[in-house]
Amino acid sequence: MNWQPTVSRAEGLKVTYEYFKSLPEEEIRKDNLAFRKILKKVNKFPIHHEANFFAHPSAIIDEGCQVGEGTKIWHFSHLMAGAVIGENCLIGQNVFVADQVQIGNNVKVQNNVSLYEGVICEDDVFIGPSVVFTNVINPRSAVSRKDQYQKTIIRKGATIGANATIVCGNEIEEYAFIGAGAVVTKSVMAYALVIGNPARQTDWVSEFGHKLQFDGDGKAVCSESGAIYQLQDGRMLRFLTLNPKLKTQPSTLP
Repeated sequence: MNWQPTVSRAEGLKVTYEYFKSLPEEEIRKDNLAFRKILKKVNKFPIHHEANFFAHPSAIIDEGCQVGEGTKIWHFSHLMAGAVIGENCLIGQNVFVADQVQIGNNVKVQNNVSLYEGVICEDDVFIGPSVVFTNVINPRSAVSRKDQYQKTIIRKGATIGANATIVCGNEIEEYAFIGAGAVVTKSVMAYALVIGNPARQTDWVSEFGHKLQFDGDGKAVCSESGAIYQLQDGRMLRFLTLNPKLKTQPSTLP
């Protein structure tokens, strides 16, 4: 039989802690080591009784951090006090979100990612496992540059592949696609696919992440959504075409 606990580990520890507190003082003194161990664990695993988001008991969410409804925060992640996390986000295992980081709605941050102060993610961004961000362009251990943090902005719908490195001070525009392992040293245009070290553009992609093949008139159609794209003056333009078979449609034009 597949038995599942009805309370979380953190809640169980809390109940045990309250039980110990209710005992006569002489009884606590007899088992003082056990009491102190439980107290230490209770303090380590904060419990969010009235939260409208899910946080694994091993996650640390500092007081003052804002987390939106429906967001899930998994094992061993740490969200600092000034961080703002939107609705319906997924924060994977071992993720660090620094003070002042802003994350929009429906953002997916996979395992082992550190988002340092200066990082701003708009809605629908995907950040793959072990992506690396920076916030100082010329760090030295012996030189404090906390007043020189640079912003990195990831615009709506952009994807950053696993193990990519994003050098600070750059902007990844809407629906850009950063290939796995790429090292981004300059800003990336909307809908551009970049790969390599340093990252260079090789193709254009649709909002659904498909490479686009342009005809003689500079037009291309997304194979999944049916949206029509056109190149003009070296930048991508998109013309909305709804596909009734899709649950998710291309975003509306600005």
